[in-house]
Amino acid sequence: MRILFVHNNFPGQYARLVRHLKGRRDIDMLSGSLSSNKQPALIKRVEYTPHREVRKDIHPALSYTEMSVIRGQAVYTAFMPVKAKGFNPDIILAHSGFGDGIFLKDLWPKAKYMPYFEWYYHAYGSDSSFLDHEAPKKPDAELKIRMKNTAILHDLAAMDWGQCPTEFQKSQFPAHFRDRISVLHDGVDTDYFSPDETATFSVGDLVFRKGDPIITYIARGMEPYRGFPQFMEAVAILQKRRPEAQVIIIGDDRVAYGAKRPDGKTYKEWALENLELDQSRIHFLGRQPLRTLRDVLRISAAHVYLTVPFVLSWSMMEAMSAGALIVGSDTEPVREIITDGENGLLVPFFEPEALAARLGDVLVDQERYAPLRARARSLMLERYDMKALTKQYFNLIERIAKG
Repeated sequence: MRILFVHNNFPGQYARLVRHLKGRRDIDMLSGSLSSNKQPALIKRVEYTPHREVRKDIHPALSYTEMSVIRGQAVYTAFMPVKAKGFNPDIILAHSGFGDGIFLKDLWPKAKYMPYFEWYYHAYGSDSSFLDHEAPKKPDAELKIRMKNTAILHDLAAMDWGQCPTEFQKSQFPAHFRDRISVLHDGVDTDYFSPDETATFSVGDLVFRKGDPIITYIARGMEPYRGFPQFMEAVAILQKRRPEAQVIIIGDDRVAYGAKRPDGKTYKEWALENLELDQSRIHFLGRQPLRTLRDVLRISAAHVYLTVPFVLSWSMMEAMSAGALIVGSDTEPVREIITDGENGLLVPFFEPEALAARLGDVLVDQERYAPLRARARSLMLERYDMKALTKQYFNLIERIAKG
């Protein structure tokens, strides 16, 4: 079987599947990715480069669409010589949303096409309106959000089948497409992200151990989409009540999802300037490799994961697998995995006081929450283990490739 993977940051969500299949003589794999991608290739990679930027004078609601067409054209052009040399995939797997795969069925009409769907945009009722409490948007914003789905709609129309990682994310797509989209998560490396009661983690001269009063927070960026302002407000409250608490934060000082602050400051700068914080007990580590994430999660007393109704982060499930106690936002993507009081704790997204109170309770008696940690780990082993899910993933690919 010949499989073509296309992802602007390959391997991205395909990393575990590619490693699972690598070395099989009956599988011929090829990937495509942006030339600016610095991730390890894993398999042979064809690089593509958009020939120009989006025009500045284009209709604002069409800028994302033009970017998708330019990106899709770059992919098409890069793979024309590959097709001319005789490479014809049985199935194409492409990450949907940025336009990379929208012309691949034109290049290879006989190949099966299975996009990876992460998100379908709505002006109201999900991420775009959650932070402003469903306040009416300006018409320009509504148009931009609707048109942002253009490339995704082309993938939905061209696909032979689709894949989505969670039920909540699938629920965002138009109903008449959902019966042709399988929910299949990428999986968690439960062997790597495993508990270790003897784990330690050092920050400067400080050495932290399992059982210490450590609060952890991990996100790509420090932004409202992942509840960073609410988390920092909770930290300010918690520090006054629990002076022994230490906070470890991993992630870039930037906005990965959503809008930046209008004053030009980062949310970290805002927090440090406006909240009463003891910075000696808050450790900003920036971006870190997986090993650091795992070691931090292993010694965490409580791992805070807040999110608007949006794509669920891998880090939350990796934390559960590593034996951390999740204190998460009571929002749809989190509720799909976490049941309050059973395998984690849930708090209202917009209530830092409630978050601080929960964290304080955990620090008072960590052993009380040991059963929740154990059940969280068990869920990852039973339903989200990478080894089992990659087998299911390839089974799905075979079925789609065979029609």
